[in-house]
Amino acid sequence: MIHTSSAHDDAHPYLRAATAGIRHHTRALTPSETNPSKPADRPNLDVLHAHLAALLQLLDRLADSTRPPHPAAGRHLATAHTRLWQATGEVHAAFHLLPSTTAAEAEASVCHPERLPEGPPVLTICQRHLAAGHVVRRKTTPTDLRPHTTACVR
Repeated sequence: MIHTSSAHDDAHPYLRAATAGIRHHTRALTPSETNPSKPADRPNLDVLHAHLAALLQLLDRLADSTRPPHPAAGRHLATAHTRLWQATGEVHAAFHLLPSTTAAEAEASVCHPERLPEGPPVLTICQRHLAAGHVVRRKTTPTDLRPHTTACVR
C-alpha cells in the first residue's frame, strides 16, 4: 500500500523542523538528576533572539498578506507581532545583563574593526535587534508597544 501524505503534512516543513528543534532544546534544558538546571548564557539567548527575530519577520508578512482579505485575523496577527517584539526586547535586555562567561567572549566584546568589518560578535544581537526594531516602529504606534498588564491585582 502506498501512503500519500496530505497537503497538510507537506505544508511548511522548515517551520515544523524549527518547532521540533525548539522542543528538543527545551527537553535538553529540562533539569534531571544527571543534568542539573543551568542558568541561561549569552550564546543561548543570542540564538533564541535570532529565532524570535525570524518569527517577527514571518508574523509581519503573514499579517500584511492576511489583513486585506481577513481584517480581523490580520489585526490579531499584528497584535501577536507586537507582543513578540516585546518578548524579543526582553531577551535582548537579558542578554546584556548576563556576564561574559569566558575570556574569549570578553575579548570578543572588545571592538577590533580591522578583524571583523561587521563589528565584534557580541554586537550581532544588537544589530539584529535594531533592524527588527526599525520594522516594528514603522508599523506600530508607541502606545501599541507599551507592555499591557494583564495580571489581576490582589
